[in-house]
Amino acid sequence: MGASLCRDEKILKRAEYLCLSASGKKLHTQHFVILWSENGTERARFGITASRKLGNAVARNRVKRMVREYFRLCKDHFIAADFNFIAKKGTDKLTYQELRQELQKAMLCIRNLKCSKGCS
Repeated sequence: MGASLCRDEKILKRAEYLCLSASGKKLHTQHFVILWSENGTERARFGITASRKLGNAVARNRVKRMVREYFRLCKDHFIAADFNFIAKKGTDKLTYQELRQELQKAMLCIRNLKCSKGCS
């Protein structure tokens, strides 16, 4: 039950993406730019941006499926915030394991950034 995705865990509206883009913190990895901002709730929400620079529709959809699967299986790695994963060129060449390792490191870094600024 806890491993499924519900509508409340997705960023759905353009205005929410624009707000996150304007006021969110940014973390660059080799294959992603991750925008994130604390959302004041107890649950993480995510969105995925995969532009045509990434490749054709098949490649973009594959990357989006892998990010969704990572989020679905690893919700406990996320802080309560809104996340937008922006895929960079070359992301479509990753295997799921490579993508998972990269995003785990990124989530650990984000968690440490949050804790270094306000945890006691």
